[in-house]
Amino acid sequence: MENSKKTEIDNSVTEKKAFRYVPAKTLVSGYVENDYWFGKNYNMNIYRGCSHGCIYCDSRSECYHIDDFDEVKVKENALWLIERDLRSKRVKGVVGTGAMSDPYNPLEKTEELTRNALKLIDKYNFGIALATKGTLVTRDIDVFKSIQKHSPVIVKITITTADDDIARLIEPNAPVSSERFAAVRELSAAGIPVCILLMPVLPFITDNNESLMNIIKRASENGARYIYAAMGVTLRQNQKLWYYKELDRRFPGVRELYEKTYLPKSYEHISKDAKSLWDSFKIEAGRLGIITDMKKIIADYKKGYDEDLQLSFFEKPH
Repeated sequence: MENSKKTEIDNSVTEKKAFRYVPAKTLVSGYVENDYWFGKNYNMNIYRGCSHGCIYCDSRSECYHIDDFDEVKVKENALWLIERDLRSKRVKGVVGTGAMSDPYNPLEKTEELTRNALKLIDKYNFGIALATKGTLVTRDIDVFKSIQKHSPVIVKITITTADDDIARLIEPNAPVSSERFAAVRELSAAGIPVCILLMPVLPFITDNNESLMNIIKRASENGARYIYAAMGVTLRQNQKLWYYKELDRRFPGVRELYEKTYLPKSYEHISKDAKSLWDSFKIEAGRLGIITDMKKIIADYKKGYDEDLQLSFFEKPH
C-alpha cells in the first residue's frame, strides 16, 4: 500500500510542467532542540526563489546562492522526499517552512505541494510553524486544524505596514496588507494561532509610531494572538545594492539618508528611533493582550503539546 502511494506522489511531481525543477537530496532538515525561532525543530523548503519582489528581501544575498531569485522553482521529488524524511525521524517536533521561499507563491495554487506536504506532516504527527505573505494559506485551514489535534500549529503572516499603498511599493507582487489582515482574521476565527511578523521595519519609510500603532490596532481587530517585530532591516552584499536601487526608484532621496546614517559595511540598519518605538510598541500590544516576547509566544502556541512531544522521543520510526 505504501509503495503505491509513493509511486503516485512521484508521478505527480515529475511530469513536465512550465516551471523549472532544482535537484534536492533531502527536504526536511535534521533535528534541532529548543530553536530560538518559534521553537521549530526542523526546516523544510519546497520551493526555491520568490516572486513577491520585496525590495528588502535578505534571501537575495549571495551567501544563499539562489540564481534567478525572482523565478520560483520546485525541488525535485519534493513530496516523496518529505515523506521519506518524516518517516525516518525518531523525534517528533515542529517543522518550520517559509524562511527562504514563500510556501504560498502563485505556483502553489495549481501544484498544491505545500498543501500535500502539510498532509504528510499531519500523517506522521508533526507540528508546523509556517511563514507566508500569501493569502492562499486560508485554503489549508482544514489541514491546520487536523494537525492541531496532535501537534502545535502556528501561522506567521508578514505584515510590514498597514498602508496598502506603501505595501505595493515595498512588496510589489505580494497581496496587499488589507488582504493579509483578512487572512489573519479567517485563520484566527478558525482557531489557528496567528503571529504577525512585523519585520523589517524600514528606516525612514515605516519606522514611525503611527505605522506601528496602525498594525497593532489591525492585528487586534483581526484576532492575531502574537506580533514579533524587528525595528530595522538587515542589508548585505548584492541584497544591499538591490535595495538601494529600489529606493532610488520608489523613494527618491531615502538612499542618501541611509548612506548618511549607517556605516558602509554595517549589516544591521536599526531605526534611529528604535528605543522609543520599542517602548510604545510593547505598551500598546500589551494593553491589547497581544504577546510579543518570543519565549512567551513559543510557550503559548505549544501549550498542552509539550508532554506529547517529549514522549515521542521514545517512539520507533515509522
